[in-house]
Amino acid sequence: MSSSLPIYDLTVFQMSKMLRNLDGWLGKAEDYAKEKGFEVDVLLQARLAPDMFPLARQVQAACDNAKFGAARLSGIEAPAHPDEEKTIAELHERIRSTLAFLETVSAGSMAEASAREIQLPFAKGKACTGCDYLVEFATPNFYFHLTTAYALLRHNGVPVGKYDYIGSVKMHDVAAD
Repeated sequence: MSSSLPIYDLTVFQMSKMLRNLDGWLGKAEDYAKEKGFEVDVLLQARLAPDMFPLARQVQAACDNAKFGAARLSGIEAPAHPDEEKTIAELHERIRSTLAFLETVSAGSMAEASAREIQLPFAKGKACTGCDYLVEFATPNFYFHLTTAYALLRHNGVPVGKYDYIGSVKMHDVAAD
């Protein structure tokens, strides 16, 4: 794997953007519940399959993957979150707290991240490089939970679409021919 990946952009920048999008989806869920006359927090227990985590845990896991990914790659300690959110409002706060942590991670702290040795708590006695960790674990795991949260909301009628998922795209003007 190439060690010239822009680690900061692929973790802090990209995951922050997607967490802000997730926060927006939860806002749309609140609007949808109000419009349809049901309590939005019932969505927290929605699952795609009986053996999968519910929406609340998918949001928590997306936040955890973002914060632990950034922490491991920058060599700093991640804040603790006890996974006790019981309302959409509390999930908004969880996302805000994660974003606040990500804002403290500097690009400079990730200067050596691609070669940094990463040890995962579930793989005792094993390690991988930061680059391999980012590409093979942190990124896919983050998007797994993020996409599952999106699918749960969409499956339950929340009017989110592709552009809610993708969010804004930085574009610039080009000269006319």
